Amino acid sequence: MNILFFLTPKSEVAYIYDTDSVRQALEKMENHRYSAVPIISRKDGRYLGTLTEGDLLWLIKDRTNLTLQEAEDISIMAVPRKWDNQPIEVDVDMEDLLNKAMNQNFVPVIDDGKCFIGIITRKDLIQYLSKKLVKAQLLAGGMYID
Repeated sequence: MNILFFLTPKSEVAYIYDTDSVRQALEKMENHRYSAVPIISRKDGRYLGTLTEGDLLWLIKDRTNLTLQEAEDISIMAVPRKWDNQPIEVDVDMEDLLNKAMNQNFVPVIDDGKCFIGIITRKDLIQYLSKKLVKAQLLAGGMYID
């Protein structure tokens, strides 16, 4: 199966640029109610990593009394990140996609030039697999086959 079937394209994904400030990232994450967002290079569109709420909380903890005004002056790339969601290329097989999705809420998808083209969410994969399971149960006469 082609993994692009599951792709949420870049145009529908909330992401931040490497040139954004901490305040811009906080506002985007709050607005979209996301706990993690991809970081994209403004210059060439490459996927650079993932910013999480936890990364921002550690920054705030380490910078006592950080104000929103001060957060405008801190580059998002100055925020230490604990973990980056590992990307996949568009030609990866389903097994590799599932292996990545088991450990990440979303899997960034990049083209052969390493440019970010979108994400695949774990939720979308689980919904698809759930429908396949129900269909298999119906074909088996309503019995679950393990």
